[in-house]
Amino acid sequence: MKIATFNINNINRRLPNLLAWMRAAKPDVVALQELKASDGEFPAAAIEKAGYGAVWRGQKTWNGVAILARNAEPVLTRDRLPGKPGDHEARYIEAAVRGIIVTSIYLPNGNPQPGPKFDDKLDWFARLKRHAKTFVRQDLPVVLAGDYNVAPTAIDIYPTRSWDNDALIQPKSRAAYASLVAQGWCDAIRELNPDQRIYTFWDYKRNRWPRDAGLRLDHLLLSPALVSRLAKAGVDKTVRGEDGASDHAPAWVVLR
Repeated sequence: MKIATFNINNINRRLPNLLAWMRAAKPDVVALQELKASDGEFPAAAIEKAGYGAVWRGQKTWNGVAILARNAEPVLTRDRLPGKPGDHEARYIEAAVRGIIVTSIYLPNGNPQPGPKFDDKLDWFARLKRHAKTFVRQDLPVVLAGDYNVAPTAIDIYPTRSWDNDALIQPKSRAAYASLVAQGWCDAIRELNPDQRIYTFWDYKRNRWPRDAGLRLDHLLLSPALVSRLAKAGVDKTVRGEDGASDHAPAWVVLR
């Protein structure tokens, strides 16, 4: 079972890129972020024609998350992160697909920091950690997939000092991610590639893609119930170099 996460950065603008990648990679489940489309603007017909069922929660202009399943209909289990009734941003969705719960997470960026946006990022992380703990306690097979907007360690960002003040690499951001993983979650890509510089995001600015000046922001965390099934994990890096590409590349895991 191949499960992928992909910040598509506007699903309608980049629909050809998405469909071409799905035809080539044949993921069984895809968690999408940054749809940048309202519910009614989601390209359901095109996704269905490609052979995928879908659940989604859109938001006009920004945010938006979805879960696609090949030759299956995802069963929606939650369309928002619990813990803050007034939170109306479309940043979290989860669904059951073939016996596994898969999330699509679009964690707040947190910039500028310090400030209210960074506080919101840490609060969102705390809520995610509380929700994730219920999965571990119940020993459920879960993949926490998504764009976490955190490069967890120094090896997850190209050698530079230019991001030192950015929320993506702040000690508090990294500590929040580490605290989540410490519940028993397995960072699949890092588990199988402990020392390799692997990136999933290359900013459009400053020639960062040609220079391979990337960050690893997109993660797939496996619950303890799934760790023994981990077979492969990686990033389809070449997708980032295509015409009209998102600034992210799909990250994926294969479960036995």
